[in-house]
Amino acid sequence: MVVFVVLKLVLVPLAICKVPVKFPIREPRPILHKYYRSGDLILAGIMSQIFIYPSPVTFQKCPSQELFDDLFHFTASWTCLASVELLSTHGRLIPNYKCDAKNHPVAVIAGPNSDISLFTAAILCIYKIPQISYGSAPKMENKTQSVFFLHMFPNQTHQNLGILHLLLYFRWTWIGVIYLNDETGEQFVQDMVPMLSQNGICFDFIVTMPPIKFSNEIAETLAEAVKTYTFVMGSTAKALVLHGEIHTMIILRFFLQLPELEDRAVKTTGKIWILTAQMDFTSLPFQRNWDIAFVHGALSFAIHSAELSGFQKFIQEKNLTSEKEDGFIRPFWQQAFLCSFPTSMVDNKNGEMCTGEEKLEALPKSVFETITTAHSYSIYNCVYAVVCALQNMLSFRFKYRATVYGERWNHLDQQLWQLNRFLRSISFNNSAGERISFDHNGELVTELDIVSWVTFPNQSFLRVKVGKTDSRALSDKTIIIHDKAIVWPTVFNQAQPLSVCNENCHSGYSKIKKEGKPFCCYDCLACPPGKISSEKDMNECFECPEGQYPNKDQNVCLPKDISFLSYEEPLGISLATLAFCFSFITAFVLKIFIKYRDTPLVKANNRELTYTLLISLLLSFLCVLMFIGQPKKVTCLLRQTTFGIIFSVAVSCVLAKTVIVVLAFMASKPGSKIRRWVGIKLSSSIVISCSLFQITICTVWLATSPPFPDVDMHSMTEKIVLECNEGSVTFFYSVLSFLGFLAIISFTVAFLARKLPNSFNEAKFITFSMLVFCSVWVSFVPTYLSIKGKSMVAVEIFSILTSSAGLLVCIFSPKCYIILVRPELNIRGYLIKTKK
Repeated sequence: MVVFVVLKLVLVPLAICKVPVKFPIREPRPILHKYYRSGDLILAGIMSQIFIYPSPVTFQKCPSQELFDDLFHFTASWTCLASVELLSTHGRLIPNYKCDAKNHPVAVIAGPNSDISLFTAAILCIYKIPQISYGSAPKMENKTQSVFFLHMFPNQTHQNLGILHLLLYFRWTWIGVIYLNDETGEQFVQDMVPMLSQNGICFDFIVTMPPIKFSNEIAETLAEAVKTYTFVMGSTAKALVLHGEIHTMIILRFFLQLPELEDRAVKTTGKIWILTAQMDFTSLPFQRNWDIAFVHGALSFAIHSAELSGFQKFIQEKNLTSEKEDGFIRPFWQQAFLCSFPTSMVDNKNGEMCTGEEKLEALPKSVFETITTAHSYSIYNCVYAVVCALQNMLSFRFKYRATVYGERWNHLDQQLWQLNRFLRSISFNNSAGERISFDHNGELVTELDIVSWVTFPNQSFLRVKVGKTDSRALSDKTIIIHDKAIVWPTVFNQAQPLSVCNENCHSGYSKIKKEGKPFCCYDCLACPPGKISSEKDMNECFECPEGQYPNKDQNVCLPKDISFLSYEEPLGISLATLAFCFSFITAFVLKIFIKYRDTPLVKANNRELTYTLLISLLLSFLCVLMFIGQPKKVTCLLRQTTFGIIFSVAVSCVLAKTVIVVLAFMASKPGSKIRRWVGIKLSSSIVISCSLFQITICTVWLATSPPFPDVDMHSMTEKIVLECNEGSVTFFYSVLSFLGFLAIISFTVAFLARKLPNSFNEAKFITFSMLVFCSVWVSFVPTYLSIKGKSMVAVEIFSILTSSAGLLVCIFSPKCYIILVRPELNIRGYLIKTKK
C-alpha cells in the first residue's frame, strides 16, 4: 500500500482540524484495499484535502492467486506508477505536465514498508519533494535522497537493542530467527546475530520466510514450505523472533496454515512469537475465519502511540451516507461486512445487501480495529508534522515578507521544497499531548512500546501494553516490563516459558560445553569440593572468600566458626580435670615418699631421683593447661619447649634409675670396681646432661624460629582454627626425637635388667612403664599428622597425660602399695633376706 498525502496551500491556517471536515479524496480506481486496518480511515478524520492512492488489487477466487496478486502490489512497478501519477495531470500519465493542477504537492507520506518508501524516494527526490515514511525506514545509499526523507520510525538500532534486552530479561537464550528474504531482513540478521551472540544468546535456526508465489512449481514450493514449517515449529526453541513488514502477518498466517492446507500431521511445540514494530495484524478476505490463536501470548514491538481524542466517536459515526465522496469506503464496506451493493463487483454468495448503516465497532478486531494502532498513530503524526512545518515556514515568510521583482511575495507560488528544512527541525505537541521531534538523521525520537497479544474465541484480540524501551534512558532502565500484565499461551500453562537449549544448571553446578553444539548447549557438572556456584547457569564455580565455606549444596558461603580447644567445651573440661587429678595424685605420691623418706624402700630407690621424677611428672601434668584455651603469644612460646624440657628431665630420671639399678647389681659382686660409680653423682650427671641437651635445642628453637599464634583458614572446611604455629617443624620433631631416643635407651637397659634378683629391683616396672611411654609416642606421630584443628592439640594433651600417667602408675604404684598397705615389707631385713 502506498499512501500519498498532498496538502493544499490554502490549509495553512494556524490550527489543524479544529472543525469537522469532509473527506474529499480523489476517486481511486475501482479496486479494493484488502488489508483490514484502521490506519487508512484515520486519515479520513485527521485532515481535509488528503489524496489517498491505495494499491490496486484484482479479485480472484483462488486463494493462492489472490495472495500472489495482493503481495504483488508491494513491488516497485505499482509504487513507481503511483509516484508518477502524483506528478501528472489527473487522468493522464504524463509526468511534469499538470495543466489543470489546482493542488500543489507539498509533501508525501509513504509506507508502510521500506521498499515502498525507497521506490517513491527514487522518483520524488528528483523533484525535491519532502517525504515522510510512517513504516520501516529504508536504507538509502543515495545521500541526496536522504536529505528529503524523514522517518516516522525510530532508528533500527533502538529496536534491535529492545529485542536483546527483552530476550535477556526473560532469559531466553535459545531462539529461532525468521526473516523476509529482502534487504531489510538481511540487514537485520547481520546486525542482530553478532549482538545476540556476544550477550550469551544463540540460535537453533535462522531461516527466511518461505516465498509464497503463484507459479507452475507450486507443488515444489509448498513442499519446501511444509518442510520449513516442520523444522521451525518442531524445534526446541520456544522464542521465535520474526522480522518482517506490514504484510508479513499475511504470509505468517498462510505459513502456519500449511499443514491443514496440505492435510499433513506435523508435531509442533509451543512458541512465543516476538514481532518487530514494522509488522501489524493484516489479513486477506479468505483468511477471515482462520484461527488467530497463534498470536495469543505473542510479544511485539510498536512505535509508541496514544489514543486520539474523538477517534472512537469518529469510528462510531462512520457510515456510507456520511461520506458520499469517499471512493474507498464502499469496497471496504463490502469486504468488511460481507455484503454487496447493486453495482458491486464483489461476488457475494450469501446475497446480503449492504444498508450503509452497519457499525464498524461491531466487527471483530481481526477484521477491523477501532483503536489507534501504532501505524495509524504514525500516519496521524506525519500529517500533523507537515501542517506544523507549513505553519512555521509561512509564519517565517510572513514575518520577513519581501518584494520579488517589484511584486508582493505570494506564498502560493513559492518553491515549497524548502519545507524540508522546517520539517527536519520540527518539534511539536500533537493533540494527544505528546512531543514529536526528529533527530539529526531525520528519524523520529520516541520510545517503543512492548505489546502482549491476547486472543479470544470470537476471533477478536487485544493489544496490551506491557512495557517499553527507551534508548535515552540509563542502561538499567532501557527496558521496563510489567510481567504480571502478560498473558502467556495456554500451552505453557499460562506461565512464563523457558527457551533454553537444555535445562538450567542449578546452583551448586557449573556449565560444561557440549562438543559440537552451540555455546548455549551444555551439561551440568557439580562443583568440586571447596567451591560453589550461587546462581543458575554459572560458567565456573568459585571459592568462598576467606573466613567462609561452602554449604552442603555448594550454593552458599557460610561464615566459618572459630575453633580452638577451650575450657568451655566438654573435651577441654575433661582434659583439664584429668590433668588436675593426675597432678593431685602425683603430689600425693610425692608427699608419701617425703613422709617415708627414711624407710628402706625409699632409700633403696635413690630418693633424690625419685623426688626429681615425681616433680617432673607433676609439672608435666600441669603443663597440659598451657595447651587449653585460646592460643596467646606467651603460651605458644612456652608450651612445646616447657613440655620438651620437663619430659626430658622425667625420662632422664628413669634412665638414671635404670642405670643405677644395673650398676648396683654389678657392684654387689665381690671385687667389683664399679662400686665407685654407684651414687648420686652419676644419676645427677645423667639427668643434668640430658636436660641440658634438650634445653639447648629449645633455646636455639626459640632464638631462631619461635612458635607464634596463627590462624589456619584452610585445613578445616567449616572452621577457622586458632593454633600455635610451631615456627620450625624441624625443631619440634627434634625435641620429640630426643625424648624418643632417651626412652628407647631406658627401655633397652631396663629390659635387659628386668630379671635381676633384687626385692626392690625397679627394672621390670621401668620396662613396662617405658613400653607404655614408647607406645604412646610412637602412635602419636602418625595421629598428629593425620588430623587438623583442635584435635591435634587434644591428641598431644592425651599423649602427655597417658605417658606421664604410665610412668607414675607403673613405677610408683608398687612402692606405694608396699609403703601404705604392706609396711611389713618395707624393712631392711626383708631386703637382706632376699639378697641371701
